[in-house]
Amino acid sequence: MTAVITKPRGENIVKLNSVSWETFNRLLNELGDKRNQRLTYHDHILEIMSPLGKHENNNRFIDDLIRAIADELGLNLKKFGSLTLKSEQFQQAVEPDSCYYLQNEPKVRNKQQIDLTIDPPPDLVLEIDITSGSLHKLPIYANLGIPEIWRYDGEKLTVFILEKETNNHRELEESLAFPFINIDLIPKLIQQSLIDGETAVLRAFRKYIKNI
Repeated sequence: MTAVITKPRGENIVKLNSVSWETFNRLLNELGDKRNQRLTYHDHILEIMSPLGKHENNNRFIDDLIRAIADELGLNLKKFGSLTLKSEQFQQAVEPDSCYYLQNEPKVRNKQQIDLTIDPPPDLVLEIDITSGSLHKLPIYANLGIPEIWRYDGEKLTVFILEKETNNHRELEESLAFPFINIDLIPKLIQQSLIDGETAVLRAFRKYIKNI
């Protein structure tokens, strides 16, 4: 097992090669849920990412925006944060920064644990990707059946929608979950929050949502 450590602007990442699926699952159980690291496993490579301040601040603020949309429009939203999403069939696993149930919220409303062998996958996944390294996760999300991914790289928010015919995610300019939201607005709100403060920007955003 070899390790490669990189120290990018928004995350610290450790990659371990030649890790078996059994070893990954043992490690997952030993680490438990009370941790800050996000794990990704594919092709016998284990990636352990520890988010830094910029990463977490962007994640939390976009999460607040999504919750504001649901609140103001009366949408039932169930949040599962960095839920571990695993596929035994493909021996792959990924932990997004945040994930959400919207369309399938009624099916998991009474659940606090998700089992993808019996439960539907989240309707929306958020990936904060300051280092431009998460594109390799798209095939994993496709195999898990994730309909929509939001990827924010610190400057731009990109939407990927799963095409069932090809089982690949395709970049689109419109969100499937929130087609009425201008996706380009979200990076602008993030930047504005650094000037006016998060609470003030969220308050103004809620007013904007009410008028849609």
